[in-house]
Amino acid sequence: MAEIREFKPLKELGTISLSDTTKIKFYVDEYKGYKYGSIRTFISGDTYTGPTKSGITLNAPLLDNILPVLQKLPKEPQTNEDKELARFPKKAGVELVVRITIFRDTTGVDLREWVEDSSYKGWSKKGVRIPYKELPKAVSYLQEMRQLVSKD
Repeated sequence: MAEIREFKPLKELGTISLSDTTKIKFYVDEYKGYKYGSIRTFISGDTYTGPTKSGITLNAPLLDNILPVLQKLPKEPQTNEDKELARFPKKAGVELVVRITIFRDTTGVDLREWVEDSSYKGWSKKGVRIPYKELPKAVSYLQEMRQLVSKD
């Protein structure tokens, strides 16, 4: 019989609710002996409850780069159009892009992978959009995440 795999983060840092059935979770996990931060969308429904494919993993250097960009943002968004804030290399052919996005008349901060290889150039499904009003809470979770990811 196949082993049932259950989602078990090393440490859950916090949650941002998007709706009654959808939330973003911030947690630290481990893979092949390396700790990393993860931000992932979780859903709760009649047929499935758990993580979705929408999410992003962050190592310590990426967290070091992202935090100052997010901390500099004003309390209220000062743009009414999409705006790229920064790009950081994640691995060969993949960059993590931080940008302000407008979707259905709401402003958010999008952390998403940009892929560039011989067969595809564009946005990946790997990413998460944090509502702008929840940015202080997200930065707080990311700061705690950074501390935990750096510990050996």
